[in-house]
Amino acid sequence: MTVQQKIEPYVIKAEPRPERYARGWYVIGNAASVTTAPRMLEVFGTKLVAYRGEEDGAVHILDAYCPHMGGDLSGGKVCGNSVVCPFHLWSWGADGVCDDIPYAKKIPEKAVIKSWPVLERNGLVLVWQDPENNAPIPGQEPAEMADWYSGDWTDWEMRAIPIETLGRELVDNMADMAHFGPIHYSAVKSFRNTMEGHKFVQYMVGGHQLLTEGDGGLITSVATYEGPAYMTTTMTGSMDGHPMTVHLLVSHVPVDMENFIINFGVMMRKDPSMSPEENQKMLDEYTEKNIESFHQDVAIWNNKCIIDNPLMCDGDGPINLVRKWYSQFMTNVADIRPDQVKAREHVTMEGPTVEEVLAAQQQ
Repeated sequence: MTVQQKIEPYVIKAEPRPERYARGWYVIGNAASVTTAPRMLEVFGTKLVAYRGEEDGAVHILDAYCPHMGGDLSGGKVCGNSVVCPFHLWSWGADGVCDDIPYAKKIPEKAVIKSWPVLERNGLVLVWQDPENNAPIPGQEPAEMADWYSGDWTDWEMRAIPIETLGRELVDNMADMAHFGPIHYSAVKSFRNTMEGHKFVQYMVGGHQLLTEGDGGLITSVATYEGPAYMTTTMTGSMDGHPMTVHLLVSHVPVDMENFIINFGVMMRKDPSMSPEENQKMLDEYTEKNIESFHQDVAIWNNKCIIDNPLMCDGDGPINLVRKWYSQFMTNVADIRPDQVKAREHVTMEGPTVEEVLAAQQQ
């Protein structure tokens, strides 16, 4: 190569980002994580308070700072379906409207704080975040998971994992086939993605040194994003000689523009030949193995740089496609383009399909 032909080093680009959080549903925990004791949520660059009403039993989420003198409602108490500020005992209803000031003759008309849309589904509590403050979009609620309601599965085993980067970095994994080998010790046998509207799906067949046994063990994995921060994965494999089917939950909730929390969950199909204690023991062991696998990603995310112009090769998955899909949730609803939501399919590696492997396992 001559001096004239010398190629300049590739320049990584990372554009400045205004404070904005993706529009969609976010899991704050399982149903048991919200009680009649106010719970503080440090999310979306602010602080919220979550509580369960004493009368209606429903979960309510409000802005946590009282506009009277700035008291923190999460340090107060629940009375009926309202939460009472510990500073001056102003009471705020589930709709965000102040319903009592013990020493005032008249409640100011402006005494209203934000009440956030809440959804309880699949044993989980979700909150709706929208930078335009619009109501939840019909049709974008997470689908009902019949397995959770059937009684044949365990409840969610939950963990919260802090991460020091953007939530988009996690979503990249949906298309990043090449990282499964060096990071997760997985031998990928097939890998494809589909997208349409608010859903993005990853179908994978492979082996995993931590989550399967023996050289011939295969796992199947179908991971589905419904919106920017609610992902469920159905996996098959085995542990201690027992075939296993599990559902995984990943919901990454921004703390601010540089940090997020992954609310990670595992639920497992119960083995009827095992006692409840044995099933719980297997669930606990599998959860810890998954968290061990997950922390392999965390070590990368906490130390890598943000890169808006990744240099791709022909063996990479559709990273730019999943980022285009994700960008719809950072775009005002009126400005969403057809190419952000159109139906697409991308096959990164041909091989045995999830359906073929499951059929063979049932023979």
